[in-house]
Amino acid sequence: MEFSIAQIAAMLGGEVKGSGTDKINMLAKIQDAKNGQIAFLSNPKYEHFIYATQASAVIVKKDFIPKKSISTTLILVDDPYSSFTALLEEYHKLISFQKSGIEQPSFISESSTTGVNIYRGAFSYVGNNVKIGDNVRIYPHTYIGDNSVIGNNTILHPSVKIYAGSRIGNNCVIHAGTVIGSDGFGFAPQEDGSYKTIPQLGNVLIEDNVTIGANTVIDCATMFGDSTIIREGVKMDNLIQIAHNVEIGKNTVIAAQAGVSGSSKVGENSMIGGQVGIAGHLVVANRTQIGAQSGISKSITEEGQQILGYPAINIKGYFRSYAVFKRLPELNDRLRELEKKVSASLSIESTPENGQ
Repeated sequence: MEFSIAQIAAMLGGEVKGSGTDKINMLAKIQDAKNGQIAFLSNPKYEHFIYATQASAVIVKKDFIPKKSISTTLILVDDPYSSFTALLEEYHKLISFQKSGIEQPSFISESSTTGVNIYRGAFSYVGNNVKIGDNVRIYPHTYIGDNSVIGNNTILHPSVKIYAGSRIGNNCVIHAGTVIGSDGFGFAPQEDGSYKTIPQLGNVLIEDNVTIGANTVIDCATMFGDSTIIREGVKMDNLIQIAHNVEIGKNTVIAAQAGVSGSSKVGENSMIGGQVGIAGHLVVANRTQIGAQSGISKSITEEGQQILGYPAINIKGYFRSYAVFKRLPELNDRLRELEKKVSASLSIESTPENGQ
């Protein structure tokens, strides 16, 4: 796959300074790029690489003025980092949507429907009454249960499991090994000490432009007609657990190994660090930032907070507390020293004077 520098510049809305006819077939870091590759310069501390790079083209800011002569072609844009990101996205789409057609063996129910330009990999399974949109990519060993809906341009990577009744929007990416719609963790304790399984009858609703990392699990809602909801634009890392009846607000990002317990609601544009645990039936306000390994045991009602720790508190309070905590051994030594001095002082005062 090759594109001319002029074609790439047109896509980015940039201006070519140099030869626009040279061909580009790969993206690379500026310090590693070779002939036929394109890189970008955004951080000034990497500027020295542009004078020695072998890249055929480098994306730079419009006001960039070289301090030395350069041999590479420049593409002048408003924001090099965003432009290179856009280029990566386009390149990723080209790679992701290369495959097409139906590989065998695979199965699709006669009652299911598919759009145009579909790819279904070998050993994939599509159940009854499933609706699959246009340009969908279903990689090998993927399972799609009955009555599910898959939107346009969505990619299901190998071994994704979509339980019955799940609804997945347009332009979603679900990575390998992820399970959508498994039973929520619902068990009723019995008098004899055993637990009785509570049937989980709801589904999972994933809106448009959602990315879900590998080996993540999103449980279905408990009651028929209810949904566990992942709103538009959510980005989730690998190894995340989302429990039944949870709602994740739009454009929220969640890092690896985080867990959200049942019926909790996370607001929009929030950021949840790795290994964060959120207890059940809580509300996390919009634009909340939760530091890694924090434990959320009560609702966060004020928007835009940064919190950290277990139990999590405001980040400023956490660091003030930590400043004291790390000095505890020193403070303990000082306290013991003071105790010794006070004890010695009291001992002297209580000793009778000579001759009395």
